[in-house]
Amino acid sequence: MDIFALIPQFGGLIWTIAAFVLALSVIVAIHEYGHYIVGRWSGIHADVFSLGFGPVLWSRVDRRGTRWQVAALPFGGYVKFAGDANAASGKDEDAMAQTEADPVRLRATMHGAPLWARVATVAAGPIFNFALSIAVFASVVLSSGVSRDPLTVGGLRALPTAERGLQPGDEVIAINGVAMPGIDEPSYAGFIAALPQDPLLDYTVRRDGAETTVPDAYMLPPLVSAVSPQSAAINAGLEPGDVIVAVDDAPIFAFDQLKDRVEGGNGAALALRVWRAGDEIDVTLTPRRVDEPQPDGGFATQWRIGIAGGLAFEPATETPGVGAALASGVAQTGRIIEGSLSGMLHMITGAISTCNISGPIGIAQVSGAMASQGAQSFIWFIAVLSTAVGLMNLFPIPALDGGHLVFYAYEAVTGKPPNDRALRVLMTIGLVLIASLMVFALSNDLFCP
Repeated sequence: MDIFALIPQFGGLIWTIAAFVLALSVIVAIHEYGHYIVGRWSGIHADVFSLGFGPVLWSRVDRRGTRWQVAALPFGGYVKFAGDANAASGKDEDAMAQTEADPVRLRATMHGAPLWARVATVAAGPIFNFALSIAVFASVVLSSGVSRDPLTVGGLRALPTAERGLQPGDEVIAINGVAMPGIDEPSYAGFIAALPQDPLLDYTVRRDGAETTVPDAYMLPPLVSAVSPQSAAINAGLEPGDVIVAVDDAPIFAFDQLKDRVEGGNGAALALRVWRAGDEIDVTLTPRRVDEPQPDGGFATQWRIGIAGGLAFEPATETPGVGAALASGVAQTGRIIEGSLSGMLHMITGAISTCNISGPIGIAQVSGAMASQGAQSFIWFIAVLSTAVGLMNLFPIPALDGGHLVFYAYEAVTGKPPNDRALRVLMTIGLVLIASLMVFALSNDLFCP
């Protein structure tokens, strides 16, 4: 394996590491702050709030007696509450024995607090991760806006098409004589898919209050609007704004033509001619097999080069209400959770490859690539990763938040917690499972294609 392939096309190793550390630090800080602040509200004292592990680089003690610190290894963090023996919230039996005679001190420990306080404190970490994701997704919608309905031209994209009749402000009401449905109507996707594949289409638009018909480029040209990390496209140097005008010397003008050539090539290398700001360059790349989620909850394996398309023009946008933006954020977070759970189920059953699990190298590579594509792309990635971290922490594995919640559920049913010896054994098993998963994910980074 070529180790340099792990370095994103945009930026070098230092950039990749910096982006990874920044993304992980934000997510960990939000997660641990959730534990800390809800624990404080619930009457549980925090001894240490640590961002990172290992040797302490900086620390200070606040007026409540909590030590805030930054450690040298930025691959996680923890809150050590009173009564905890370690970062995994194992019980410090000596410390707990010293508080048993003092009800006030006992109540301020993690293990002496009421069940509701412990449940709230543990659950707060993942909940704060989900809240971060929802807030980011909603903020992006508020800042970027949503496409205006009816579909309106906001600006023309640079394309190698000589005849451009559309103008900013045009409202598209029909294409080739067929009335265009609203962008939120169920028939919209079918309308776009049924467009005749001609280099030029006749757009009927409303302009300055009057209807007129003008010719312009095919609505979905082979335009690169975004490049996926860890893809053939990013390794080949494709950039947003590129237009692919030929595949293996055969001219194309529609994104579906490119899609058909990629999917029908059975993984064979493709020679692309790319139009970039008026110049043409030749690029050769090899599609990769990708497991993609489907609307029915399943997965389909397809050949992909790792680009997203776009319209021949920038749609005009409008700012939605805060409620609509939050609803969009909740829906996006829900889709990520649903897709992640479905993916894990399909990996367990063998329906898709376990190579879909990325380790620290893969995540670092994606971090660097997304950061290099702009602040919005990087912030969006942080939100996606925050959802994944929140979900992972809810797994019922001892040492994770989900494992603690299982213990608390047992206590709620039986009226007493699991005995300390059983907890120690289960925590050890949990730590072994987590370490094994990390090793497996790291091996995927190094050996999966």
